[in-house]
Amino acid sequence: MAFITISGYPSSGKTRRAEQLRAHFETRLQDPSYEGPKLKVVVVSDDSLNISRSVYNDGRAEKPARGALFTAVQRQMGQDTILIVDSMNYIKGFRYQMYCAAREHKLRVCTVFVVATHEQCKEWNASREDGRAYAPETLENLLMRYEEPSSMVRWDSPLFTVPWTDPDVPIDDIWRAVTEGNVKPPNAGTQAVPKAPTDALRSLEHTTTTMVAAIMAEQSASGGLGGPVTLPLSATLKPRVNLPPRNITLSELQRLKRQFVTVHKKAITLGTTEKGAVDWSEQSIADKFAMYIEGNLKP
Repeated sequence: MAFITISGYPSSGKTRRAEQLRAHFETRLQDPSYEGPKLKVVVVSDDSLNISRSVYNDGRAEKPARGALFTAVQRQMGQDTILIVDSMNYIKGFRYQMYCAAREHKLRVCTVFVVATHEQCKEWNASREDGRAYAPETLENLLMRYEEPSSMVRWDSPLFTVPWTDPDVPIDDIWRAVTEGNVKPPNAGTQAVPKAPTDALRSLEHTTTTMVAAIMAEQSASGGLGGPVTLPLSATLKPRVNLPPRNITLSELQRLKRQFVTVHKKAITLGTTEKGAVDWSEQSIADKFAMYIEGNLKP
């Protein structure tokens, strides 16, 4: 349904904003006037995954922690869920990675930027008594490395900025974004490439070779009159091809076969970007090769 990225400095009040969003969403979903689909609200955070603040002291420990967060986010994405990710999300590349995953699941997206001054974050961090404070040097480092969201880039848009002075989040605007916003199609670069069956190469080579031999045999029998010809390759495989009214040489057909096989072999080995399932049956290969011959044989 929707994916909300919360981003901000460490100890800037992100969890408070996430809980405000959760409370507002649950209230609206339970309101008798709500007529939309049945949805649940899920918050994924460092705390819910038991990720200690100490992982940010070391880049080598931070990377697997970020991977665990991303895995948990992917697991919760769904059409029946409003998912809120409550973490610093301070690296724009990581925000883009989550944005691409949301597009794969066809979710509406938005970003909530929780704003506070460096001094305010340091003060709030020093006053924490829940064991979740950042080490002073780590906090300073994270403040310097933070990559601010921008409404100019698609993975941060739409962007809602919430200053530390605001008592609440702009829930009306965010609600419209997650219930009425545009659902962007999956990025072509993130889509799984459909693979051909294991016997596709054999079928490609066998079918085209058999068709070349059948065309030469048919031409010998008809004296090169051309026109529509049915090639009896097997009891069930009988493709039709229109031949020009002249003698076609074996070298011409072999050249067209090599070109056709080369192009389709690449699609088989690397995958294809065609939408939907690609048919690699002998019938489909024969029909495609017949059209290729008709389009490339000189009259």
